[in-house]
Amino acid sequence: MSFLLERDALNGKAGRAFAVIDGRNVEMFGLKKIQADAEFQESDFTVVGTNLIQKKTKGVTLTGSATIYYGTPEFLNMLKAYLKTGILPYFTIQITNNDESTTVGSQTVALYNVKLSKLPIAILDDSADYLSMDISFSFTNVEVLNAFKAPAQLGE
Repeated sequence: MSFLLERDALNGKAGRAFAVIDGRNVEMFGLKKIQADAEFQESDFTVVGTNLIQKKTKGVTLTGSATIYYGTPEFLNMLKAYLKTGILPYFTIQITNNDESTTVGSQTVALYNVKLSKLPIAILDDSADYLSMDISFSFTNVEVLNAFKAPAQLGE
């Protein structure tokens, strides 16, 4: 019988993320959460002889979001650059999951041509002990630099 053992469930805090901005490798300090998604775009595909409506994949949208503690200046600097020059800087994000207590090893994914799509400019909140901000972004390419292995229990 094969099933995932609890020891191979990944700890969500075990990892790091870096942004490569203007050639500088910047650790995404104060990161609370980051997620990158691929959403497949589909259209209806119908044919004579059936009432079945099939779905044909016609593209993919690559987007992501992150929650970071407020006070990280890097993204606000990109907004300032855009307002000054009309050019929004693109950058790369590299995310590594590395829970050494598991048998799956680590995984590193790179997101290329990342472009901000939503960025808070200023925040005050009388009910918050710590200020955080949600940013969203899009990107045009993804590469798995190294992938997880199958859990030892499932590989047998």
